[in-house]
Amino acid sequence: MASIKQKAALASIAVTVGLTLAKAAVGFASGSIAILAEAAHGIVDTAATLLTFYAVRLADKPADEEHQYGHGKVESIAALAETAFLFLVSGIVITEAVRRLWDGGHAVQVTPIMAGLMIAVIAIDFWRVRIMGRIARETGSHALESGALHFASDMASSAVVLAGLLFVWLGFPKADAVAAIVVAILICAMSWKLGRRTIDTLMDRAPKGATEAIREAVEAVPGVVSLDQLRLREVGPETLAEIGVTVNRTLPLERVFEIKEAITEAATKAFAGTVPTVTANPVALDDETVMERVHLTARRNNLAVHHVTVQHLGEKICVGLDLEVDGDLSLGEAHDIASRLEQAIRGELGADAEVETHIEPLQAEMLAGSDGDTALIAALADSLKELAAGTGPITDIHSVRARETGQGIVVTYHCRANPTLRIAEVHEAVDEIERRFRRAHPKVIRMVGHAEPIRPLSPGGART
Repeated sequence: MASIKQKAALASIAVTVGLTLAKAAVGFASGSIAILAEAAHGIVDTAATLLTFYAVRLADKPADEEHQYGHGKVESIAALAETAFLFLVSGIVITEAVRRLWDGGHAVQVTPIMAGLMIAVIAIDFWRVRIMGRIARETGSHALESGALHFASDMASSAVVLAGLLFVWLGFPKADAVAAIVVAILICAMSWKLGRRTIDTLMDRAPKGATEAIREAVEAVPGVVSLDQLRLREVGPETLAEIGVTVNRTLPLERVFEIKEAITEAATKAFAGTVPTVTANPVALDDETVMERVHLTARRNNLAVHHVTVQHLGEKICVGLDLEVDGDLSLGEAHDIASRLEQAIRGELGADAEVETHIEPLQAEMLAGSDGDTALIAALADSLKELAAGTGPITDIHSVRARETGQGIVVTYHCRANPTLRIAEVHEAVDEIERRFRRAHPKVIRMVGHAEPIRPLSPGGART
């Protein structure tokens, strides 16, 4: 994109210089103020296109320590400077044209060369407007857009000059000065339109329609509780968007990140060229449960809890939970951790909340071990099957594994139960097997029982 913009600016400079020299030569030779006005306009355009070339090169530089939002606004500054130049040359042309009208006109020698030049200028400007307008739309360059606008005004003013020359040839000598005034007015009108847009950009006015489109897109993203802030500003071809939303504070960080990514994608699709910066602020929702608030408090303190129970005794809330801490800590150290957690939970639920913790040793993250021998696994499997037979709901003990570690034996197994049973009933039955099994095998430090629903019989009488 940067290369395309710079090539377009360089080509524009070359064409503008050539046309300006031709207009100046014909204008001085014929004495036509209208053509000289076009030549003066061309001089300004040459300076403007040089400024455009410099602007697009500087605007394409990446952000740095001093310009942290990049250099895109230099294009708007260049466009504003071009607008000022055009107003200046228009004032000079109008002043000279009025003086000539006051003096009764000025002799202008109309020749076929003059008419041919103006027709060629109109054709070239038409080609430049199409090319630069297309590149400006593709790259979002304000500087190239202002250049295309200038060439459109050039085309219109050249047509007016051609008409003025025709009237001079027909015997109306003042037509040349009138054409010059019309050209200057056209230039002022086009410059005013460009200047207003450029000032809007420099004043950080939000692009038309962008706020509504982005607001609607962001509010539709799942997980967004509310859109609290939306600020837009144009910097060159980009629209920088500062988006602040609120999300449920109980969400894990991974989910918050996914929501922010979805907001970025939605804003970019809603308005082309948008570069969003998204801030997500956590808030407490009215429908948060006490259980969620307890788990959230534990996560904030980087603690593992389970078996959380909540009771409501009138207006009083009673919470019981199991807290896992490093098994190598002393009781005093572990109690201090539990006390801090209890205090944090009361800070969340209210000072009168009753909080009780049961401290458990946290299982080691990584235990070095090896598979138990076949005889050990067979003996443990037989013991599990015997115990399961006395529990009722649990059947079909299978996939028994045993790993020996430095701290003891870890046993895992699969079993089956009626799929219509409540999970609480199945869990209690599995826990009962574990309690009995560990009493019978003291070296077992951990058991993982995976319960599966009983599968229906196949037509051949086997389990599917």
